[in-house]
Amino acid sequence: MKERILAFLQSENKSAAQFAEEIGVQPSGISHILSGRNNPSLDFVIKMLHKYSSLSAEWLLFGSGYMYKYASQPTLFDIPLPDVVSGVEIPEGIEMPSGTVSSSNSPETPSESNTLRNDDHAKDKSLTKVLLFYSDKSFSEYNPS
Repeated sequence: MKERILAFLQSENKSAAQFAEEIGVQPSGISHILSGRNNPSLDFVIKMLHKYSSLSAEWLLFGSGYMYKYASQPTLFDIPLPDVVSGVEIPEGIEMPSGTVSSSNSPETPSESNTLRNDDHAKDKSLTKVLLFYSDKSFSEYNPS
């Protein structure tokens, strides 16, 4: 179980001291568990599962299944921008993020892997709003007319 606790701490990017404080146990207790000197008590496991409700008890206790009960959904910021955005006119004054090229500025034919796919449903859709997020945590909104 100590390997799974170490994997959980790494996944959560937590130190043993932070973890001990969050679940309400002595840091020395965590140290003894992580060194292999002691096995986690039932009280320790209950505190850990209570504090981290998304953690899978089956994974923690038996090592089977996944670490978390629910698969995490990617956020907007986890999805990479395509290299080429086809069919969308970028208005003046809007800067595209680095690494993204408008199709009107690209002399080469884009490869299939970096273009937006046009499925049957996309033909009935039109662009209504674009939100641009900047590195200074500000954003702007563009509504085509």
